[in-house]
Amino acid sequence: MVDAPALAVSGVQKSYGGVLVLGPTTFEVAAGHVTALAGENGAGKSTVLKIISGQVHPEAGEVRVFGEQLLHSDPQSARRLGVAIVPQELAPYPELTVYENIFVGREIRNRAHMLDRGEMAKQARKMLEVFELDVDPRQKMGRLSTALVQIVEIAKATTWGARVLLFDEPTSAIADHEVGRLYSVIRRLREQGVAMVYTTHRMAEIQEVADNVIVLRDGKLVLEADIANANEATVVRAMVGHDMDALFPEQAMSTGPVRLEVRDLQVERNGPTVSFDVKQGEILGIGGLVGGGRTEIVEGVYGIRPSWGGTITVDGEPVRRHHPSSAIRFGLSFVPEDRKGAGLVLLRSVLDNGALPHLSSFTRAGWINRQKCRSEVGRAMKAVKLSSRGLGQLVGTLSGGNQQKVVLGRWLTRDARVLLLDEPTRGVDVGARGEIYSVIRDLAVSGLAVVVVSSDMPELIGLSHRVLVVREDKIVGELDRAALDAADAQEQIFRLASGQEIEVLKPQMS
Repeated sequence: MVDAPALAVSGVQKSYGGVLVLGPTTFEVAAGHVTALAGENGAGKSTVLKIISGQVHPEAGEVRVFGEQLLHSDPQSARRLGVAIVPQELAPYPELTVYENIFVGREIRNRAHMLDRGEMAKQARKMLEVFELDVDPRQKMGRLSTALVQIVEIAKATTWGARVLLFDEPTSAIADHEVGRLYSVIRRLREQGVAMVYTTHRMAEIQEVADNVIVLRDGKLVLEADIANANEATVVRAMVGHDMDALFPEQAMSTGPVRLEVRDLQVERNGPTVSFDVKQGEILGIGGLVGGGRTEIVEGVYGIRPSWGGTITVDGEPVRRHHPSSAIRFGLSFVPEDRKGAGLVLLRSVLDNGALPHLSSFTRAGWINRQKCRSEVGRAMKAVKLSSRGLGQLVGTLSGGNQQKVVLGRWLTRDARVLLLDEPTRGVDVGARGEIYSVIRDLAVSGLAVVVVSSDMPELIGLSHRVLVVREDKIVGELDRAALDAADAQEQIFRLASGQEIEVLKPQMS
């Protein structure tokens, strides 16, 4: 079947326990094309990938690869047809070398039937050079960054003969500055004629890599469109069932007195200083390019990053610099960008994570008052609208959005006055983002001063009362609500952040 598509998914359907998780779904992917598979958590994306890769047997429908049907639901059968998957949670052998990881299960042997390590290392280097990856194939896999491990896994899959490659949220675990390398690899694979299915909920990724997009909602395919006809508003509406503007709750514009005051804070030795205020009930956005100093500012305010000068006060009371314990005592709370690595203990319960920041307040004579702890943590998690099986559920089993709610909620077990949020919806699907925005708005309405650092321009503009723009560790401009409502708000922020010429709006101090 010369004219057969590289991948044809026809009417596949799957239920678990009588609950339909994927309705009859049909789509095709041509050779050398990338199809973005978008949808919220629970929409059915992972089920589709598992069916295509042979991990799950559909109760109806079929999968064909270049016209040949996948008859048996097992990964080996899918692999024989040329299907490979790059999972979200990579599982290499960290103590083996790069070339050993690439050739595991298909080792090259010499005439004496001994492992030909030299030949494997030589071929591995050639494979990696195809993707412009300058990595010593003899070094251990555990020494590579997650992004490099991912590309090694891609090289491994394509040299197995993969003609259809499935990506499951590939950028969720890699740093922003390494995403470009992945995009370059995908472009190279496209040139080689590999068909790809790329799951994501990030519109920027869809526009960067995809030829077309399909959207699942509640297990049903609700949109299939060429990328030229699928703008962000269209995709978001398909994912969540309503317009993008509805993501952002109506703002309460009334604010109180200054709650957080930062004066002449210097976060880099011999670097510039920053000064700003945040009022009670206000959401202050901080925007700028990655590496411009946004995160460094909030880390300096909270005290986990040393600072070299300046003052920080909360409700007029001085907070000791570079002392997080002092920040916590005065009601400062910090939600880091990396919630899994720095914000949560994934193998502990919601209750344990919720109690962590204020554990001493639940302890007397070395004993934890479990009843008080459960009461306070339960109240806080209710305030952030956590969806879980109970306080005993392990945090690692929650969705990304609910994990973020745990990070937010745990600060509410005690008197919170200032909330510092670094990329609060990173890795969170669109529907959960809307819920988190409502929580943030509600916390501001309750009297907290909120600071939001974000790379997501619609988030920054839609959520904030004001936005400060940071470049090279200093504040270079401020946009008030009127400026944020203007049609060129994104352009103004970008120009300020990148240093292009623009009429700079100077920050106003109260």
